[in-house]
Amino acid sequence: MPFLMKQSYFTFPTTFQAIKAEKALTGGEWDFKMVPVPRSISSSCGVALRCRPEDAGTISVFLRKTLVETDGCFELEDDASSRAWSFFKKKGNDN
Repeated sequence: MPFLMKQSYFTFPTTFQAIKAEKALTGGEWDFKMVPVPRSISSSCGVALRCRPEDAGTISVFLRKTLVETDGCFELEDDASSRAWSFFKKKGNDN
């Protein structure tokens, strides 16, 4: 039986806005990772920001304050059993 884990995904109208979000959040207090948009979510740019559901509200406020445009925020249950330990990008750092 797979282990399901809830994740939040922010989608963006353009790749530029996704990159702008990543730059704004890098070095900040939240764990996140830029990922391809899950198949169950539609997006014009194909890049999403994945974060913990408990961080989504404050990240949303922060993105609005830094003038990053989003298409929306979606919460999905992912199959975490196939994921590696490096599930999140720690504070915007690949290491």
